[in-house]
Amino acid sequence: METRTALVTGAAQGLGQEFAVALAGRGFRVAGLDLVPQPETAKRVLDYVELTADVSDEEQVREALDEVIDRFGTLHVLVNNAGAGPESDFEDTTPEEWRRAMRVNLEAPFLVTRAVLPYLKAAGWGRIVNIASAAVFAAPPTRVAHVTSKAGLIGLTRSLASALGPYGITVNAIAPSAVRTADLVSTLLYVVDEGSGLLTGQTLTVAGGSTCW
Repeated sequence: METRTALVTGAAQGLGQEFAVALAGRGFRVAGLDLVPQPETAKRVLDYVELTADVSDEEQVREALDEVIDRFGTLHVLVNNAGAGPESDFEDTTPEEWRRAMRVNLEAPFLVTRAVLPYLKAAGWGRIVNIASAAVFAAPPTRVAHVTSKAGLIGLTRSLASALGPYGITVNAIAPSAVRTADLVSTLLYVVDEGSGLLTGQTLTVAGGSTCW
């Protein structure tokens, strides 16, 4: 079987870094895209492509993707992990904070997915994983912009799953709360597994059974 290639956004630290490391551990070649450099991730992943770009800027995304294709020649997995959102009451949320949440949490996955799609189609196999949030279901009153943008991402996930199924591409979302990173990594690896081809259009909530954020 061909060696799979994965692109992870927001890979400089935290969950994105752990996703990149875990995918590499499963034999994927990995590229990471973030607004800042990723030296720590690069130390932990052999043959890592480090891309510095703004995921909400279409031109920067395309230039970064060109680097991935130049290095690896193809792409199979996209993890839309980069995210943002203010922590404030609705009345205190500024229009710019609202727009930034929509831009990073919803528009950026649209732009990145749109850019990688031709390569996933050409490969005849693909996995798109959108990192949503369990806050969508708990709806904390101080995270209205975050919840709204992540709810849109879940809608994008379901719509894309219907559109891309005929191409052998699955689209799913993972909606975490403040749970252990290991749980989220194991969920990601399950979603991108070769045997998970019938899992698509789903949102997997990883919240330890809690309904609270």
